[in-house]
Amino acid sequence: MIAEGSLILFLGFALLLAIGAPLAIALGVAGTAVILVEGLGIMSVPTNAYNGIAKYPLLALPVFVLAGMIFERAGVAVRIVRFASAIVGQRRGAQGIVAILVCMFLGGISGSGPADAAAVAMVMIPAMFRQGYPKAFSATLIAAAGSTAILIPPSIALIVYSVLVPAASVPALFAGGVIPGILAGLSLILPTLWFSWKNGWGLASDEPAPTFWNSFKEAIWGLLAPVIILGGLRTGLFTPTEAAVVAAFYGLVVGMFVYRTLSLRALYQVLVESAEISAVVLLIISLAGVFAHAGATLGAFDAFANLLLGLTSNEMMMLTMIMVMLLIAGMLLDAVSIYLVFLPILLPIMAIYKWDPVWFGIIMTMNLAIGQFTPPMAVNLMVTTRVAGITMESTVGWALWMVASMLLALVLVAVFPQLAMWLPRTLGY
Repeated sequence: MIAEGSLILFLGFALLLAIGAPLAIALGVAGTAVILVEGLGIMSVPTNAYNGIAKYPLLALPVFVLAGMIFERAGVAVRIVRFASAIVGQRRGAQGIVAILVCMFLGGISGSGPADAAAVAMVMIPAMFRQGYPKAFSATLIAAAGSTAILIPPSIALIVYSVLVPAASVPALFAGGVIPGILAGLSLILPTLWFSWKNGWGLASDEPAPTFWNSFKEAIWGLLAPVIILGGLRTGLFTPTEAAVVAAFYGLVVGMFVYRTLSLRALYQVLVESAEISAVVLLIISLAGVFAHAGATLGAFDAFANLLLGLTSNEMMMLTMIMVMLLIAGMLLDAVSIYLVFLPILLPIMAIYKWDPVWFGIIMTMNLAIGQFTPPMAVNLMVTTRVAGITMESTVGWALWMVASMLLALVLVAVFPQLAMWLPRTLGY
């Protein structure tokens, strides 16, 4: 029963993805097929589809998507770029560093890697090209830096992880992602400086440097957004869901009344697009509930976990195997989908080795962040290469350097768990 059902579940899911079925359909159809064939009760399908999204923390997801899109369309990215340029100055590698810092900062607003990468790419790629940076390098760097958005709070990916792993609260995950997210972003500065000094990138600009105080006054409204969101969370003024609402409302006020860059027509378009994105994500989560129920009831996930445990009893070897598996999966699927597919398998292993769920969530998310800019299915690279007007194939050589740099940060967090756990413990989460 387990062998037959597992084959239908995993092979059916893989075949549906291979023929181009949407991820939500692949999860739902594979799970429903197992329930029908093994007689697990067909009425469990609608029940688990509903239960998959009937979770309070998920209320924050569509609102953070909306908040991120509002800030993107309000012109916050342009003003943050000017301010960062005023701080860094004009020298070799300066624009690359600015791109990294702005991606990290906007990640503290949007919580979405592709949205972060798109907003920065539209501003930075033309500016970097004028200073001698190849478009392929710029697109890869921004895609890599944009991936830190799923680590630096507020993170949509970490909200989904918290729903699937209730032992890890959203505030603890948000706090745990701060230092690893900063490490991941700063690690990208190493290849940026090396190639900039080697090739003289950043010396060809005749553009006047923005003045510090003028750029600061323009950017201050955007700079306050993460302070309001994270400050409110820390002080207990509002929950993560309420923080998302506050962020969306604040962005609306800034876009419509302060910067006056958001018209009613633009606001309507933002509402439509954010609703579409949220609906797709929530549909995937809903039908993943059917897939998870089928696998758990059948015992397929436990069998797969036991198979992994049978390969080695060494804790570090097991962790390495899991990270390699997640890195490969991250090249093919987005972070939310990987959580939904792999966490039911990994939770028993996490329990056996007594890994802290917050730490494990952070290193799992770091793996998935690397996957967001690693070809062939790198979602962030798809966005930035489209903005740059280049092929993804042209970025592969640069992407390998970025992957190697961010892997160093990942290894540090894996070997020294306190890098992820110090802040949550200090804040009492």
